[in-house]
Amino acid sequence: KAAEQYQAVAPGVAVTVSAGGSGVGIRNAAAGLAEIGMASRDVTETERKLFGARGVRATVIGRDAVAAVVSRPVWDGGVHALSLDQLRRIYAGEIADWKAAGGAPAPILVVDKEAARGTRHVFMAAVFGNEMAKAAGARIITGANNEMYGAVARSRGAIGLLSFAWGDEQVKALAIRTPKGDVLPSAESIRDGRYPIARDLLLVTVAQPTPETEAFLAYMLGPAGQRVVKDSGYVPVR
Repeated sequence: KAAEQYQAVAPGVAVTVSAGGSGVGIRNAAAGLAEIGMASRDVTETERKLFGARGVRATVIGRDAVAAVVSRPVWDGGVHALSLDQLRRIYAGEIADWKAAGGAPAPILVVDKEAARGTRHVFMAAVFGNEMAKAAGARIITGANNEMYGAVARSRGAIGLLSFAWGDEQVKALAIRTPKGDVLPSAESIRDGRYPIARDLLLVTVAQPTPETEAFLAYMLGPAGQRVVKDSGYVPVR
């Protein structure tokens, strides 16, 4: 959306957007295959080394929450919140039926994401304490958010992980059960730090990008770009 709007106000500039995940975006920026790498997690030390003497800059353009999401039948069966420990046990394969998590009896279909996906890194770091943790209970591996959404929506007993902006009546975002109460992913709970699985949304470039790239970064941090962030369901940083 930002690319479309920016090209309308910057004649002669082409902004081409490709998918692939945070790891792919960062590596492409480091290799010079892209001016900007989009990432929904922090740049690792190993990735920083790929930029060499050119250095790396990570520009935060928004904030997001990673939600545990379930299919509508699971929600209707009474599962509206889970603790981080329950999520860990489900993804580890230790809880295999929704009855053990407070819902109606039904097998749990665990849907995971590809290893390079930033959403997975953030989720696993919060739930397992290790961003590369294995999900022994997973039966389906998906890539982009639309793939995860479809896999969860089509199942009667699925759980997955998605940006909270993707939640709707078919794929329901769960609250996280904490000692201070259940916390739903929302703009407010992201801003005040109550929601425990939150992340920055980054545009990753070399330390000294081209003037054209610098202009686009400025646009994303300006009023028009921040409106795109908000209208897309995320939390602006300005």
